[in-house]
Amino acid sequence: MLLLNLMRKMQMARLKGVMLLILMSQGLYAQDPLEQYIQEGLNNNLVLKSRKVSLEKSLLALKEARSLFLPTSYFDGQYTVAQGGRAISIPVGDLLNPVYETLNQITGTDKFPTISNVDEQLLPNNFYDIRLKTTMPIVNNELKANRNIKQKETAIKENELIIYKRELIKEIKTAYYQYLMADRAISIYDNALVVVRQNLRVNQSMLQNGKGLPAYVSRAESEVTSVETQLQNAKNEKQKARAYFNSLLNRELTDSVSIIELQTEKAMADAIQSNFDSIEGREELKSLQISKGIQGDLLKMNKSFRVPKVNAFLDLAAQNFNFLVDDNSFFYLGGVQAVFPIFSGNRNLYKIKQTEYDIKQVDITTSNTRRQLELAAFNSKSNARNLYGNYSASLKTEESSTLYFKLIDRGYKEGVNTFIELLDARNQLTQSQLQVALNKYRFLASLADYERQTSSYALK
Repeated sequence: MLLLNLMRKMQMARLKGVMLLILMSQGLYAQDPLEQYIQEGLNNNLVLKSRKVSLEKSLLALKEARSLFLPTSYFDGQYTVAQGGRAISIPVGDLLNPVYETLNQITGTDKFPTISNVDEQLLPNNFYDIRLKTTMPIVNNELKANRNIKQKETAIKENELIIYKRELIKEIKTAYYQYLMADRAISIYDNALVVVRQNLRVNQSMLQNGKGLPAYVSRAESEVTSVETQLQNAKNEKQKARAYFNSLLNRELTDSVSIIELQTEKAMADAIQSNFDSIEGREELKSLQISKGIQGDLLKMNKSFRVPKVNAFLDLAAQNFNFLVDDNSFFYLGGVQAVFPIFSGNRNLYKIKQTEYDIKQVDITTSNTRRQLELAAFNSKSNARNLYGNYSASLKTEESSTLYFKLIDRGYKEGVNTFIELLDARNQLTQSQLQVALNKYRFLASLADYERQTSSYALK
């Protein structure tokens, strides 16, 4: 009995494992195709790739600014050949010859010769000078400001990249909705074409049997031609929508696009019913705030003009004549260099005033941009509300048109209603169906725009 229970438990565990794998596989294949297209666009869009290259370049500029705080070392070597030029006279003969004469007289010998004065050329001839030079900043506020500015400029580049990503997402969604709308229009015209062709066959049959009118046949033929033209136009619009959508994803223009039926549930409309439109997530405002920080760094740098710049240096060198290398050829030279500003014609004070005005300008621009973004978000939400109302109304109109067409169609078959009334009912049905599709995808596009205006899409 115990063995039987154990086998049952093992079978249940296996069953649960299989069910779990099935659910996981369904979850993988049930991902929203639109989200997959968005991720494909974010990975492959050419303009976005260009923005990423610009960001990478900005990151390298930041690394370069940070590297300025590190020591800089390099070899500096030179070999000189010179002839002529200024010279310095050294009167060694005039100084030593009297002494040598006296010594010769005292010793009674000629051990101390007579020497001539020396003219030493100032320019070194056949002379080499090789140095390993190292410099390092100790106090330099300009380097600090440059590093902070480059860091903030990189943050602005990142925001610009995010801004384009959000614009691209909106464009991808809107283009996809345009494609779905064109596909839906084709379906509607296909159904309408079936109806008008059936009407044409009925009227031709009635005319052959002496019960119809030639005018009705001509009108039916005209309706078939009209619907066929509208159907072809819809197909052309679908091809154009597909080409534009694929171009955003950097794909072949003729690549196929998956068709999914999007639902405009009430929950989707609830997203635009709040009375508060938050634009604090807009990267444009963040970039302006960062720009103000850049101007603040410049202001600090300009105000610190009285702080001296201090650098340290060290040379490990060798120099001598005739390529001679000995113990006296090697030496080192090190020290600290300080630069103290004294007078510059008040240029530093003028720079401070200019930077203060730049900060005020950024504040004004930020306030103006905030107002414009708030207005754009408000108008976008109002537009979405109106389009949702239009969509809801068009659904009711479609329902009425469907019922009306069914009644007129039955009345026409029974001889109660005329052919003109049937055509009018069919046109009303087709137009109401097109209006539903148009309002539906316009509403979805307005949600994409509202999502852009509030930066509410969660970027991965």
